[in-house]
Amino acid sequence: MGRLLGMATRMGSFHEITVARREWLTPGMVRLSFTGEDLSGFRSTGIGDEYVRLFFPDPVTGERVLPEIDAEGRWTFPAEPERVRYSTYTVRHFDVEARELHIDFVVHEGGMASEWAIAAQPGMSVVINSPRGLYAPPNGLSWQVLLADATGLPAVGRLLAQTPAHVASHIVVELGSEAHAQSLPYHPLAEVTWIFGRGNGVAPSALDHALPSIPLGAGVGYLWAGAEQKAARRIRNLARRMPAFGEGRQKVVAYWSA
Repeated sequence: MGRLLGMATRMGSFHEITVARREWLTPGMVRLSFTGEDLSGFRSTGIGDEYVRLFFPDPVTGERVLPEIDAEGRWTFPAEPERVRYSTYTVRHFDVEARELHIDFVVHEGGMASEWAIAAQPGMSVVINSPRGLYAPPNGLSWQVLLADATGLPAVGRLLAQTPAHVASHIVVELGSEAHAQSLPYHPLAEVTWIFGRGNGVAPSALDHALPSIPLGAGVGYLWAGAEQKAARRIRNLARRMPAFGEGRQKVVAYWSA
């Protein structure tokens, strides 16, 4: 696997994992379950939207190049950064006892990670880095708004599964078609609205238009959104003008760029 990979793995920053099985959740999303001895050193943040970067080998040469990481966690890329082939994905679930990690991939024509996930078979390996999470609601949270397109749906699922029973959730998910909808974890105080035929490269996103119509609860609230870059920018700008989502009460993440 090369000298650089071996050095990085001993540092604990990277982990080699192997495909154990594949499950199609919808026509546009496949779940890969990974195992591997390196997962014994994988330390989940426990944060619902935590993500990792997956580093893929060159499909022609099989070479896998990783960045160098210094003691402060800074990444240094080689002189030809395109040799580092990676994509960022949400950790849908990590079972520490079973050493099994699930990642849900939005699949489509083209795209390095999508094509790899479609072709992935048990025994194929990939390298991931240590995870990081962004969801950080304020103390005393009583309600939240979760907005996402297909790329943010895995994070929404995990966030909802980890939401305390007393916290109400208003969720809006935007998908290309009804065929891409999937069941979300049950929560007694969750309300889910599905928007079909918008965003996701099909049509302009409507997530920012949906936000003002969501009834906001009393007490401390929080907004989390994961969507395409331009849609995320519009949501962020709108939320900044809403008193309920003041300083420290929103996290809007661009998951991809059209």
